[in-house]
Formats: sequence, C-alpha cells, structure tokens
Amino acid sequence: MLFENRAQAARLLADGLAGYGGSNPLVLAIPRGAVPMAQIIADRLGGEFDVVLVRKLGAPGNREFAVGAVDETGWVYLAPWARESGADAAYIEHEKQIELETMRRRRAQYSPLRPPRDPAGRVVIVTDDGLATGSTMIAALHALRARQPQKLVCAVPVAPPQTLGKVEPYCDELVCLYTPADFRAVGQFYRDFDQVDDAEVISLLRGDPGAPPG
Repeated sequence: MLFENRAQAARLLADGLAGYGGSNPLVLAIPRGAVPMAQIIADRLGGEFDVVLVRKLGAPGNREFAVGAVDETGWVYLAPWARESGADAAYIEHEKQIELETMRRRRAQYSPLRPPRDPAGRVVIVTDDGLATGSTMIAALHALRARQPQKLVCAVPVAPPQTLGKVEPYCDELVCLYTPADFRAVGQFYRDFDQVDDAEVISLLRGDPGAPPG
C-alpha cells in the first residue's frame, strides 16, 4: 500500500472514523506533518482540530532514532531499548530540557492568542502521518488521558504491528489503515512526503484563507 500524500491518507482515515461524525470530535495532530491531516479529518467529521505537543528523545549519536518522548508537562516515556543505546539518566534529562524549551517556543508560535483546546469530556482523535517506534504517540496519549476525554482514539495511516501493540494500551480505540511487516520508515509508504514547515502549521491553526485546502 502506497499513499499518494498526507491529504489522501487523511481522507482515508476520515472514512475509517466516519462513526464519529456529528460528535464534534477534537482532532489533535502531532506536529508538524500531521497538522494538515488533522484539519482534513476534523472538517470531514464536523469537529475541531488543534495540536498536541510532544517531542521525540533521540538516541546518542543518532537523534533520528527515538529512545523515548516527552510531553508538555515534562512526563517522559522511555522505550525499552533506551539504556542499551547509551541514553543514561543525565542524557535523558538534558534532552528533555531541550525539547521542553522547543515545545514552549512552538506553543507560543502556534496558538499565541488562545489556550490549547480542552479535551475534557470530548471524543479526542490523535493523529500522525505514521508511527515508527510509537514513542511520541504514547507520550501524547498519556498527556491527554490525564485531561479526562470522553474517548481517546489513535488514528494513523501506517505502523508496524509491534508498534501498534505498544500504543494500544494507551487509547480506547486504535485505527490504522496499513500494518506492514516490512517497515523501515514512515516515508516509505508515501509517494509525496514533503516536509511541513512551521509557517504552514501556523497558517492552518489560524484558519487563514490561503491555507492549503483539504
């Protein structure tokens, strides 16, 4: 299975989430790639969209490989392989502080005139353009669970089966369109996987007329 782009993946996810139409769901994106997807899903389901800020903690010497993630409250999820990668307590604390500062800066950029939308008592759908290790999604779901949503749904286009097994306990429902056994990277399953920059995220969150359509 190969998705044309994030927009097509989002439309397919919206089809799979059609049962939540009319419930005014809150669709939350893990920035940045999933933000255009969240807008499409929210529009199709008649809900609202926003971002949930979490940051990957990269391995020593290979920051692209996640050994965990941190949410805005400072809660850290560590993957079972974190210690083996050389990520000791001092390293994790250092990386955590860097990523907390990044999230503070992004929150100020993304929603300077309003607080994050409140998930309490709502159907909350958390989306990303795919899961590799699942660390950031687990951190996002953990942070949101503490804010007492009515139902917490994880919705992604693609993820390896073992990752879904790790993520599933943190949500009430998991929707994934494709679970390939041969998984190397999320971008492998998209024809067009261009980066989404902060300017596009800010434009979408502000509802600018020139924002890319869904």
